[in-house]
Amino acid sequence: MRRFPSRLAVAGTAVALAVGLTTPTAAQAAAKPAVRAGALKWATLGDSYTAGLIAAAGALTEPQDGCARTTGSYPELIRRELGPLVDLHNPSCSGATTLTVYADQQIPQGRPLPPLGTDPNAPYPAVPPQLDAVDPTADVVTVQVGGNDLGFAQILKDCITLGATNLGLGTPCKDKYDAQLPGRFAQLRNNYGTMLGALQQQAPKARVITVGYPHLFPEDAGRCRYGDLLQFGTFTLGDLAWARTNILEPLNLAIQQVSSAQQDTYVDLYPASAGHSVCDSDHWIDGLLSSVVPIEYAVVHPNAEGQAFMAAQVESTVLNS
Repeated sequence: MRRFPSRLAVAGTAVALAVGLTTPTAAQAAAKPAVRAGALKWATLGDSYTAGLIAAAGALTEPQDGCARTTGSYPELIRRELGPLVDLHNPSCSGATTLTVYADQQIPQGRPLPPLGTDPNAPYPAVPPQLDAVDPTADVVTVQVGGNDLGFAQILKDCITLGATNLGLGTPCKDKYDAQLPGRFAQLRNNYGTMLGALQQQAPKARVITVGYPHLFPEDAGRCRYGDLLQFGTFTLGDLAWARTNILEPLNLAIQQVSSAQQDTYVDLYPASAGHSVCDSDHWIDGLLSSVVPIEYAVVHPNAEGQAFMAAQVESTVLNS
């Protein structure tokens, strides 16, 4: 897996080495390092892109509450790299919306077995709003959410179904959803601004840092192969281009603009992830599947390299903002 080093990671390594040099016994060396006094208090909030969700992003972390946080997700990469430099809390939850970040309970779905089946360990009890896990004395709060407010998962499913029905021709998904998007974006902007205000109220001294989404769709939809389950399956090329320009790019713009209006910092993952979409050979986002044999579902989520990329971008912003 490609490494994306950051100055924070280098600092964390130095501290870990210093701790190791002063550790007198093997038992102490095996123990989890204690958080250092004055460590950065950091809460990482978000949806499945933060939580990790898929097997390509690692094993599920404990306790398994249905939020499908994984060991290779970017918060957990940051936690391991920085060790005692940070006191990191990760209440991110797959399926989260802006409302379940700041106001509502969420019923986690776990790691469903497609096609959108049920996690064998479900049902899970409701989890509280992620805001509840934010320490009022936190130094940093990062949040990556918004795709589920637009209903991206359902749109994705319908684009696949409609693309198959139309034999890969036209823009059937655009035809179904385009007129609904302005209203969905208006609601997202309103909820996102309210969420940022709630986070600032919960942790008044914290830097609130919002995180956008990386390239999922290539700049040229023609790179994608119709029917390829390692990519977008039966999405039509017209709908792939529409999803990039009318959903993903406006979503990032909305997050950036609302963050700016609130004087919060925005992490723009989009430019540096160009050329690493689902349909690129060096892809940081897996398609509908990560693997055919053995079958591993991904449903368009970051793989290990994608999570490492996001970890480096978020760390760098936290250090320099």
